[in-house]
Amino acid sequence: MLEMKKEYVVTNDNRKRAVLIDIETFEKVEEILESFGLGRYMEEVEDEEVLSSDSARKYYNTLKKD
Repeated sequence: MLEMKKEYVVTNDNRKRAVLIDIETFEKVEEILESFGLGRYMEEVEDEEVLSSDSARKYYNTLKKD
C-alpha cells in the first residue's frame, strides 16, 4: 500500500477542509489512477473488432479534423 504523508488544512472552527500531499506522492497517485483507468478501458473494449493497419488508416481519414 502507498504510504501517504499528508497535512490537513483546517477551517477556523477546526474542520478539515483540504489535504496537502507532497508532489512525489501526488505523482504516484496520479500514475496509479491512470493505470487503473487504462485497465478498465482495456476491459471495456476487449470484445470490440480489431482493425488492420490499412482499415484503421482509412477510418482515421474519415474522421473530422479540427
